Amino acid sequence: MNGESKTRITSRSSLIDSIGCGVSIIDEEELKEKIRIPKYLRVAMREAIQSKNPNAGFQQNNADAGGDEVPEAPMVVFVNSKSGGRKGSALQQILQEFISEEQVFDLSVVKPHEFVHYGLACLENLASRGDHSAKETREKLRIIVAGGDGTVGWVLGNLTELFKQNREPVPPTGIIPLGTGNDLSRTFNWGGSFPFPWKSAIKRTLNEAISAPISRLDSWNVVVTMPAGDTPELPHCLRYTEDYTHNQNMEGLPKKTSCFEGVFYNYLSVGMDAQVAYGFHSLRNHNPYLAQGPVANKIIYSSYSCTQGWFCTPCMSTPNLRGLKNILRLYIKKVNCSDWEQVRVPSSVRSIVCLNLHNYGGGRNPWGNLKPQYLEKRGFVEAHADDGLLEIFGLKEGWHASFVMAELISAKHIAQAAAVRMEVRGGDWKKGYMQMDGEPWKQPMHKEYSTFIDIVRAPFQSQMITRE
Repeated sequence: MNGESKTRITSRSSLIDSIGCGVSIIDEEELKEKIRIPKYLRVAMREAIQSKNPNAGFQQNNADAGGDEVPEAPMVVFVNSKSGGRKGSALQQILQEFISEEQVFDLSVVKPHEFVHYGLACLENLASRGDHSAKETREKLRIIVAGGDGTVGWVLGNLTELFKQNREPVPPTGIIPLGTGNDLSRTFNWGGSFPFPWKSAIKRTLNEAISAPISRLDSWNVVVTMPAGDTPELPHCLRYTEDYTHNQNMEGLPKKTSCFEGVFYNYLSVGMDAQVAYGFHSLRNHNPYLAQGPVANKIIYSSYSCTQGWFCTPCMSTPNLRGLKNILRLYIKKVNCSDWEQVRVPSSVRSIVCLNLHNYGGGRNPWGNLKPQYLEKRGFVEAHADDGLLEIFGLKEGWHASFVMAELISAKHIAQAAAVRMEVRGGDWKKGYMQMDGEPWKQPMHKEYSTFIDIVRAPFQSQMITRE
């Protein structure tokens, strides 16, 4: 390649890099100074995580500490290397080269709870020993998550432990959207996709995350109590726990039960939509080559839904294609009310969704922008992500869901609630399907005993970096 060609390619690359996501040019060195953690601290954090010992970095700290200025907004980035059509690993490499290897974590290697238990604890321990740089870094820290909604929720759930342990402040979280729907990212203005070819998109995101304002996000605790014996395979957003103490006796449970719990930020759903999601995830996990990006995922997802009876209910008579009314009872608590109220489930509904955000299914708003007169008539209030309420709606069959997702009509409004309880009993159904924030699982069902799903608002709200 001659010199003229090299110059032309370099110039073109520089031009694209400059204009990728906007017309402003960001000075790389200045940006690095604003977000790069002092080397001795980031090395100490890495050693603490690798050795699973929050005190592991102390000797390194004593040798290297001193004189390092704390940046304006020290950042740590978590990357789901399997997201973004398997392009997450390429993004991780770019981020590590741009910031530092010690500040960018591959979630397949370093789990969020390890960062909380060892990395952050290392900073806190150093601060308690008089290291002012460590103290200031801990107080200013901001976190970026590169992944889909499930990945973001996973990180947020582990950061919530800081509230419970009185280890505040909890670092606010920004998002690089790498998933299929990216509804959390859309809600806080980080967009529905990320332009991989342009390094300037990364620089712009990091630069905006430095000073962007903080918003609050409700999270919702979920406990599923079921007859003992069956052990469904759970997604990483759920975990088995000790027997759950209910706030009232519930008929329908045997003496021996098993429980699992988790947290969601966007939605929990029961029914056909979760069945389609479960099939899609299984198909993609068994055939990784199909995961070529959000567009390919959406095409496969739509095609798979056509094979599950989602569009052909009237022609089917098998139990697993009937309405949820046959197997599910819905109870809610309204604001400032301690009593459960049973809510009728429409006979045509085949999926029930408990929604926290405006965005669902890739930026759609199935609840709709309701007029004040309708809100007053139904006893509803305007929906927000931090209002302590869930919007509960139903989807009928595939055609109804399609019109809802196209935002031609609203979903079937059922209720607004400050707490939700669903009682499911199988009858002829052997299994049901549920999902939280895009993470589905297959739920065993029993003919004689019930399974209960309890949803209550978590006492702590997450801190979200909101793009302006």
